[in-house]
Amino acid sequence: MRGIEKIRDIVRHYEELMNALSEPGAADDPQRFQRLLKEQAELQPITECFIRYERAESDMKDALSLLEHENDPEMREMLKEELSQAKESIASARQELQILLLPKDPNDEKNIYMEIRAGVGGEESALFAADLYRMYTNYAMKNGWKTELASFNETGIGGFKEITFMINGRGAYSKLKYESGVHRVQRVPETESGGRIHTSTATVAVMPEAEEVDVVIDPNDIHWDVFRASGNGGQCVNTTDSAVRLTHYPSGIVIHMQEEKSQLQNKEKAMRILRTRLYEAELMRKQNEEADLRRSQIGSGDRSEKIRTYNFPQSRVTDHRIKLTLYKIDQIINGELDELINALITADQAAKLSGMEEE
Repeated sequence: MRGIEKIRDIVRHYEELMNALSEPGAADDPQRFQRLLKEQAELQPITECFIRYERAESDMKDALSLLEHENDPEMREMLKEELSQAKESIASARQELQILLLPKDPNDEKNIYMEIRAGVGGEESALFAADLYRMYTNYAMKNGWKTELASFNETGIGGFKEITFMINGRGAYSKLKYESGVHRVQRVPETESGGRIHTSTATVAVMPEAEEVDVVIDPNDIHWDVFRASGNGGQCVNTTDSAVRLTHYPSGIVIHMQEEKSQLQNKEKAMRILRTRLYEAELMRKQNEEADLRRSQIGSGDRSEKIRTYNFPQSRVTDHRIKLTLYKIDQIINGELDELINALITADQAAKLSGMEEE
């Protein structure tokens, strides 16, 4: 197996970490202890898989050695079965190790901001944007993640022209980063009296949350406007000047925020979103510089790329990037996304492994 010495080095380092963590007084320095604990947790799956690989190799050698000297037909059959199982275990462990050794996306463990914008299709596209919002919040809930609404622009009948929300949970970006792009819906709108199927779209953007250390923003590049929050008719709104509008001159980004009751809270939320959008823009710039790598992966994250179609009359959901079609639209639109997302992750890993083999 390629990289065997590299794996042995990882296993040795894992054992050193385990020794360091078990030393008397190891927890006296909480910061160092947490760093060691995090590193140990990252290396544990590789170590455990390699132990399974070596054990299976040992079993295979034992079975081959015994077969050379065994004449009893029944015992030979048993040894052949053991040999076959050992070879299967070796192949399985090899594949798992290859995936575990793939370069990690540094953003995978981050929380995310999701933006959903209605596209082609008028009111129906806004209703579809609301469906997608519910789909992702249900998926987040199934994973034990928290969601937090940042901003939205409603239509009169329950749709969203645009909505931005945060998903707070470990691994959120690693699973939902494949959702960026254009989502298309085909169905008969509730407002359609003739029963004709309409096609509408909504655009999804998935952005890893940026920390202050990720993006440096010059306060002189920002202009703030404050004004009174507004709401739909009959809705209770704050009567103080708590709403804010942030304008970032270098990028041209404008963010409106009025969901919180205090001006300070709205300013903090606006700054978090600005940092995230600037961070995403930098990620996209780097990805564009690595065009070959980007093409080898599943989905570019480009917001103009049509990635999925939801066909309600046929109860069909098709992901165009991996040519996967599932006939369970009700479950998917209610947030049961595991089958889709797992297939995307598997395809992405296969593409990366193929790219490594070609190097």
